[in-house]
Amino acid sequence: MKHTEVLPGSVGEGLQQRGVTRREFLKFCTAMTAMLALPPAMASVMAEAIAKARRQSVIWLSFQECTGCTESITRSHSPTLETLIFDLISLDYHHTLQAASGEAAEHARALAMQDNAGKYLLVVDGSIPLGDPGYSTIAGISNYDMLVETAKGAAAIVAVGTCATYGGLPKADPNPTGAVAVSDIIKDKPIINVPGCPPIPVVMTGVLAHFLTFGSIPELDDLGRPKSFYGETIHDRCYRRPFYDQGKFAQTFDDEAARMGWCLFKLGCKGPVTYNACATTKWNDGTSFPIQSGHGCIGCSEPNFWDAGPLYKALSMPVSATSAMLGTAAAVGAAAGVAITWHNRSTKAAARTAHEKVTAQELLREEK
Repeated sequence: MKHTEVLPGSVGEGLQQRGVTRREFLKFCTAMTAMLALPPAMASVMAEAIAKARRQSVIWLSFQECTGCTESITRSHSPTLETLIFDLISLDYHHTLQAASGEAAEHARALAMQDNAGKYLLVVDGSIPLGDPGYSTIAGISNYDMLVETAKGAAAIVAVGTCATYGGLPKADPNPTGAVAVSDIIKDKPIINVPGCPPIPVVMTGVLAHFLTFGSIPELDDLGRPKSFYGETIHDRCYRRPFYDQGKFAQTFDDEAARMGWCLFKLGCKGPVTYNACATTKWNDGTSFPIQSGHGCIGCSEPNFWDAGPLYKALSMPVSATSAMLGTAAAVGAAAGVAITWHNRSTKAAARTAHEKVTAQELLREEK
């Protein structure tokens, strides 16, 4: 990194000490800009900004959750969790990953809040119970009180997982603990919602890298989600989409159509109403995602997904099937006008029309 000016105690200095070359660092920044849907030229800008920045203090609070979000982020590959913690951020408090426990752990949180007042990033996973403070406590402190106290000095809040963003499974009917989302309590801080049950690991680390680079939150949609990851439905980019347009659907999970990779819409796939990057970013180092593995999307990055109706019941929406003009290389217009309705879905995202063009060559490729 000899071409990048670094400051004492900066990320760049730490990278140098760990033997990370400028080439390796630029390769990382290039991957991050692509993942965040930024222009290629932003890779060098990101490299300069991150190299000069001090390691971002991060406090991670876990409330009513299953630890799935933490399990997910430990499997991030770009950047890896090790790169994130040792090179880019200072993870000052996290129940599962920190070495300290008991009084020492709470002292670490208090110290991070004091030394980085107004600058630290607060990450929250899990919903907050309002029915009774005793439903979930940490060091004798209720989840509500700990969230309010820690949020006061935060520069921004990242709510990771559907529990923190919408209330999630704990909020499902009849919601015995009175579970609510972070945004139901904190109203005076910028909040980035990163839903999913759990979220895709590189989406979580990508959001942190964006904040470190630009010192601000990314562009968000009407539900507070980063548009770079939640700007399109899974259906928009699903490799099974051409079969949907042709009206070719699996009727059971083990029929011949399913084995041929036909659309899972009639088996209850919620891809047409679910906004996430599963079909493009995928999981396990870009290996696969649920639909590719043969199971329909359950809509876990949407509000109230657990109470939105039977998981294996098809959405009530008309299907516009387009027959493929096989044997010709000419482009075939296959615009599918889709009127989307879904019980209990957020009214802000209750309807959308999806239009996509596919070519006969693409259809042939999917048939194979």
